[in-house]
Amino acid sequence: MFVKSTIAALAVLASLAGTAAAPAPTEAPKPASVVLGQPLAAAHAHNDYEHDRPLFDALEHGFTSVEADVWLVDGELLVAHDLKDAQPGVTLESLYLDPLDELVRNQGHSVYPHWDGSLQLLIDIKSEGEATYAAIEQELAEHRDIMSRYTNGTTKTGPVTAVISGNRPLATMQAQEKRFGFYDGRSANLTSGMPAGLMPLISDNWTKLFTWQGVGPMPEAERTKLQAYVTDAHAKGYRVRFWATPDQPGAAREAVWNELFDAGVDHINTDDLEALEQFLAARTL
Repeated sequence: MFVKSTIAALAVLASLAGTAAAPAPTEAPKPASVVLGQPLAAAHAHNDYEHDRPLFDALEHGFTSVEADVWLVDGELLVAHDLKDAQPGVTLESLYLDPLDELVRNQGHSVYPHWDGSLQLLIDIKSEGEATYAAIEQELAEHRDIMSRYTNGTTKTGPVTAVISGNRPLATMQAQEKRFGFYDGRSANLTSGMPAGLMPLISDNWTKLFTWQGVGPMPEAERTKLQAYVTDAHAKGYRVRFWATPDQPGAAREAVWNELFDAGVDHINTDDLEALEQFLAARTL
């Protein structure tokens, strides 16, 4: 299901699609235009950069959260899952920050037309944490007009919110009076008392916390545990995400998605953009 944006928005996206760096030599040519989907609050594009059109495929399907793995190499924040696949010029800035900056500036200070939400840019640090985070903060500062920010105890939400995952330097982030990055916590941090202004998101491996993989009914004890986990997180101002949930097409994946949706999980993880779009569109009718 797609919702067409304004002609002006299409023109902006068409120009942006032609300027984003290709993540791989085999990338398909970019289309002449990109149609924005209807924003879907729970849609998270796992390893977004591996799609034919990083960012743009996700926006076409209405995703409101995208994930990019980064490596700091010779001063560049290269986007790739593995270091051996990193390519010069295929960077956090070229694939995400520059296109988002231009999109927001030309579309009424919003990623989607008439949308008052904030796109989550989950940045997974793969290289050494301190140096990589410092480089990320520097690049986010260069795009400050679109970014959410924390300043002396106050969070100002912008059209894009950067959440730092992977090798994130917690002590450094806690000590900062001003920053553009926010901390991606783990289930162990649920009782830490960290403020949502530092840690707005709690993510963890589904298989670490639950045994059910979508085959047969979800055990009642695990359903109760999931619901209590989400309720507790929300009461503390945290959003919830799980990775390593089943993502192969079929009944098991849909069963898990239904339980996540029913429990109020904020970000449902997938590499299958079209399938999750269709699922969420049907569930939110």
